[in-house]
Amino acid sequence: MNGVGVGDPGTVAVVGTGVIGASWAALFLAGGHDVVAHDPAPGAERRLREAVAQAWPTLRRLGLAGGASPQRLTFTADLAAAVAEARFVQESGPERIELKQRLFADLDAATPVDTVIASSSSGLTPSQLQEMCGRAPERVLVGHPFHPAHLIPLVEVVPGARTDPAAVEQAMAFYTGLGKRPIHVRQELPGHVTNRLQAALWQEAYSLVERGVVSVADVDAAICHGPGLRWALLGPLVNQHLSGGAGGLAHTLAHLGPPAEEWMKDLRPARLSPTLVAQLVSGVDDELADLDQAELVAQRDELLVALLQHKRDHRTLP
Repeated sequence: MNGVGVGDPGTVAVVGTGVIGASWAALFLAGGHDVVAHDPAPGAERRLREAVAQAWPTLRRLGLAGGASPQRLTFTADLAAAVAEARFVQESGPERIELKQRLFADLDAATPVDTVIASSSSGLTPSQLQEMCGRAPERVLVGHPFHPAHLIPLVEVVPGARTDPAAVEQAMAFYTGLGKRPIHVRQELPGHVTNRLQAALWQEAYSLVERGVVSVADVDAAICHGPGLRWALLGPLVNQHLSGGAGGLAHTLAHLGPPAEEWMKDLRPARLSPTLVAQLVSGVDDELADLDQAELVAQRDELLVALLQHKRDHRTLP
């Protein structure tokens, strides 16, 4: 594999420029890359350039690579032209299997054989995507980001059954060079890893609301004013370790492990029935009734930037 390396300003192709693809494009530009973007949707180029312009002040605050500029963005309606010179491809097309089949067949045919093709897909496994490629499936993997993708550092790098380990190494190095925090997911699972962790929390949150234990607003408060503050700094297992004092995780699990097992056994399944969906939507509407959502998003991103800057300055955080 001879793709983009750390500190290498090679060309990156962005295929699909919706919300996720546009965030990727902005991040790649901020990393000092030339970006060639493709999306067949009407008005896609205008929306992409607007999204990059909107993200640029935030990315400038976080730090731009030498030579980084929105002017290094090229848009083309020709997919083959978009990927012909690419040294890394990030695909973020719609999650529709019939569309992906056509798209990946075309990507596989037009992209240089030693260029990694990474998909942002959360719903399809890399092995499924590889089955769509008859030429070089070994360079296909999932590089799954989290919204907003130009701010949240996490990327899940998921190889398929036929992925070359060198492609994984290259993707991990490429994302790390952009300031991302990639994790190597070693088994293919529906939803990968992080969405499964979120789903476990959502399941109990939905159940608690359905049973009338707490309101929607109280569920949100329980996380964002409680463990969510710690989770933004250290993961749940390290936080458990620190809770054990000098005895660490071994002490925590010895004393709290048995009751935690009982709590886990008592967790309830939740089915998103029309009644529960209406209850959840109504609860969020009530929670946000007096708030301007655009302002809420702006404040969230402002705090995210400040948190990311502080985390970057504290090197002891893993």
